[in-house]
Amino acid sequence: MRLIKSVVLVILVMGLAAFISNKIMSDGNGNIPASLYDLRMKALDGSDIDFSKYKGKHLLIVNTASKCGYTPQYADLEKLHETYGDRVVVLGFPANNFLWQEPGSNEDIATFCEKNYGVSFQMFEKISVKGRDQHPLYQWLKSKTGQSPSWNFCKYTVSPDGQNVSFFSSKVTPMSEEILKALEI
Repeated sequence: MRLIKSVVLVILVMGLAAFISNKIMSDGNGNIPASLYDLRMKALDGSDIDFSKYKGKHLLIVNTASKCGYTPQYADLEKLHETYGDRVVVLGFPANNFLWQEPGSNEDIATFCEKNYGVSFQMFEKISVKGRDQHPLYQWLKSKTGQSPSWNFCKYTVSPDGQNVSFFSSKVTPMSEEILKALEI
């Protein structure tokens, strides 16, 4: 009898752990978004952005930070936006996941980006890009590529139909041949 109780307890604990893990790694409803275009997120200014507006466009998604060795990549992200903005949408997602290199508020981040790099591409409010509180966007990106950001300024390219997603490490610059090729530029 004692063995049966122990087995039942183990099964209950394992089931609870699986349930909690599913909730942590989902959109809060137990599901990773089926499509990138199902998402709605807040911009740095607090406005709502419906991702359905990005259907049919190449996307470059990047997790950013203001106090990182890769922070100068903001200049290349802006150059990509200015040069190819009619064909590519650059989306920046500040994150404080790597050595607390994005400690500021959304307002601080907006001021920093404008003042230091003249950023005019779409920036979003600060989110978590890895770990237990990973945002559903990054859960979706991970489900497509098998990779979460390993550091600040990791990049994902997304095809206009939202089906082909590629991952690039922080070392790959926004204007590199690899990125431009993935964006079909």
